[in-house]
Amino acid sequence: MKALTFPLMAGFIVAGLAPAMAQDLSIGLKSEATSMDPQFHQLSTNIQVAKNIFEALTTQDAVQKVTPGLAESWEAVDDTTWRFKLRQGVKFHDGSDFTARDVIYSFCRVPLVQNSPSAFTIFTGGIADMQAEDDHTLTITTKATNPLLPTELWSLAVVSANALGAEETVTYGPEGNCEGMGDVPQSPAFNSPDVAVGTGPYKLDNYTRGSEMVVTRFDDYWGGAPDWDRVVMRPITSDGPRVAALLAGDVDMIESPPIQDIKRIEDAGFNVVDALSNRIIYLHMQQTEDAPGIGGTDGKNPLLDPRVREAISISINRDAIAERIMGGYAQPAGELLPPPMFGTSGRAVDAYDPERAKELLAEAGYPDGFTITLGTPNDRYINDEQVAQAVAQMMARIGIQTNVDASTASQFFSRRNALEFPIYMAGWGASSGDMSSPLKSLVATYDADTGMGPTNAGRYSNPEMDKVLVEAMATIDDAKRDQMLQQAETMVLDDFGIIPLHYEQTVWAMKPDLTYEPRVDQYTMASEVKPAKAE
Repeated sequence: MKALTFPLMAGFIVAGLAPAMAQDLSIGLKSEATSMDPQFHQLSTNIQVAKNIFEALTTQDAVQKVTPGLAESWEAVDDTTWRFKLRQGVKFHDGSDFTARDVIYSFCRVPLVQNSPSAFTIFTGGIADMQAEDDHTLTITTKATNPLLPTELWSLAVVSANALGAEETVTYGPEGNCEGMGDVPQSPAFNSPDVAVGTGPYKLDNYTRGSEMVVTRFDDYWGGAPDWDRVVMRPITSDGPRVAALLAGDVDMIESPPIQDIKRIEDAGFNVVDALSNRIIYLHMQQTEDAPGIGGTDGKNPLLDPRVREAISISINRDAIAERIMGGYAQPAGELLPPPMFGTSGRAVDAYDPERAKELLAEAGYPDGFTITLGTPNDRYINDEQVAQAVAQMMARIGIQTNVDASTASQFFSRRNALEFPIYMAGWGASSGDMSSPLKSLVATYDADTGMGPTNAGRYSNPEMDKVLVEAMATIDDAKRDQMLQQAETMVLDDFGIIPLHYEQTVWAMKPDLTYEPRVDQYTMASEVKPAKAE
């Protein structure tokens, strides 16, 4: 597998070195988690909060290297069978023992979670069977060869079967046809600490939507008592108030400070760290006959024509966006992951060529352009609404009059998943660090039964690409899988099925007595914020 190097910060403290005195930690988050249910929504703001409370069989470090989690080891028995040795002596927050039964229950629950905006079934859909050989030995059988199974398992949180009301024996069945599940609690129930029971370093104390989430130290954590007695995570979605809260000492750390404020924060004596992320900001276009929000086309959807999609792509000056709007804290993107991550080809960024874009529109039958609505969140990604406004202006210059419909992340995702936008801007961070992640989520043909394409709200479909992708995901040989993922991505990008814009550079700011190793997945992990070493 190709190596990927990201900058690491000096002074990172090894986990387990607790401060001499008990301390609290407060963090200002850019976006709010939409649920305390770790299996509800594949959204980084949810995941980074849930990871303090819940754990998975595997984990990932700051550069996405897979390491043991609740499973201390694993082996591939054959092409479709994996055996996991689970940690012994692990306790849930309610004092009960962690066993294989909890893992089976957790995987069984995923397809039973209702109204998920981006379901975790993409990770469970390929599992054919799960069997507990004993309390701490688990065998997982997959429907096809899946070399990325240990990597993908990091995304599947383990919840407490007891706390959620499971029967004594839980038997796995694919597609949610398990036995012994009892009355499965839905996501709102996880607002209660009695339900949100995990094995993580912190336990839920209080969740007040729109205000704060509070977690407290779990003294019996198997990995050693965490550094902080109490952690308060506050959503401060407006950039100015978030910076003001840091400067005033109301919070100890913030994520995503506005680029224009970074020098002021540094001059005030705060510690600032940053790193290139794996997050791609992209445009997706609804490629169905009845796409809404388009005018001046006699009822036709121009986005079904690849020439129109190409015109949109080359109408965008990505360098200008990266330099002027992102202040240099972004890199123009030609792919769905930054090279040299696994499955990337080094494809060039689509060149800015508005004159050629106009020609393509005319060739497609739209010499006078048309009108369209561009959906975007306004509090989810770095300068997201400003980027969307710039894209709209650039599209307008080639004759596509574009209205920007910006809303909060929670509203945007609901509307996007309801297919309300003919074109929308969003972001994707690859949980696996592998090209299969954006391909199977964003552009694989949408299929609720198989779990493919769960975030493909453009409904792009390329059956030939699907075949290559499925084969790649079942290929053990790294070199062959890498080549096939490159082929699959090239098919999508040659078809302009999705339009990459840029990769985000992620920034954190904190008090000088704190350190944090920047993560390429952009997660703000409270458990990884450390007291700085004394000089």
